[in-house]
Amino acid sequence: MSSLKEIRKRISSVRSTRQITSAMKMVAAARLRKAQDRIVKLRPYASKLQELLVDINMRIEQSEDEQMYSRVSDDERVLLIVVTSNRGLCGSFNMNVIKEAKRITEEKYMDQYHSNKLWIMTIGKKAWEIFRKTDYQIYEDQSKLFDDLNFENASSIADKIMDAFLNKEFERVEFVYNKFRNAAVQDLTVETFLPIETEETEDSVRTGEYIYEPSKEDIINELIPKTLKIQFYRTLLDSYVAEHGARMTAMHIATDNATELIRDLNLEYNKARQASITNQILEVANGSEALGG
Repeated sequence: MSSLKEIRKRISSVRSTRQITSAMKMVAAARLRKAQDRIVKLRPYASKLQELLVDINMRIEQSEDEQMYSRVSDDERVLLIVVTSNRGLCGSFNMNVIKEAKRITEEKYMDQYHSNKLWIMTIGKKAWEIFRKTDYQIYEDQSKLFDDLNFENASSIADKIMDAFLNKEFERVEFVYNKFRNAAVQDLTVETFLPIETEETEDSVRTGEYIYEPSKEDIINELIPKTLKIQFYRTLLDSYVAEHGARMTAMHIATDNATELIRDLNLEYNKARQASITNQILEVANGSEALGG
């Protein structure tokens, strides 16, 4: 059994840890509430724009030169955008994304991987720290986006990716990230950023005929890039909100575990103290008996 001094030191250490995790939980909760308002307001707008974007591609007949963002090629050069956080202490939030990116590579893009046609863009320091130690081709690291996440900063990166797609550096661009569902649940998600869907699926909903103005060229040149930027920003914001939810949950669990550990240590301390007192009483009794004898 540990000595009373050792147990007191452990109790003090765990209490200090509990104070830290409790404070981090409150900070994460405050940031979550603020960020959650942003994603809740953005999602309906982004969803409607995405619906309109798919509808445009299904309805408008484009020449080969005009099929800029819906181009499909057999020689598929792929860019995976892996979105994690810049900081840890958020449970399995980051490792789930990294494992999913590796799983996709093994199941879908192993040929591209072996022929050096697969690149990784990391958004989040945790992804960068992992992938830089592997033999994956790193296209860019954009972890600084989360230092000041706003539409303008996200748009500049989206422009760079769209230009690379138009210049045929890549034939396919996909996101791997955590999508925010609620404070306790994040959905691991893989989404295609480019090319744009051009075929109607079972989930596609036709909401009626549209009249598009001004010209077809203006729609392609203005609306489609704007919509893609919104989708790019929405993805990053989703991951950002999900990160705070994951951290709040992780710190809540850590705080509860620390409380339970303190309870167990207090019980162990009391047992050790009782044993010490009993030994002292026995020593006094034995000494008294010896003197009396």
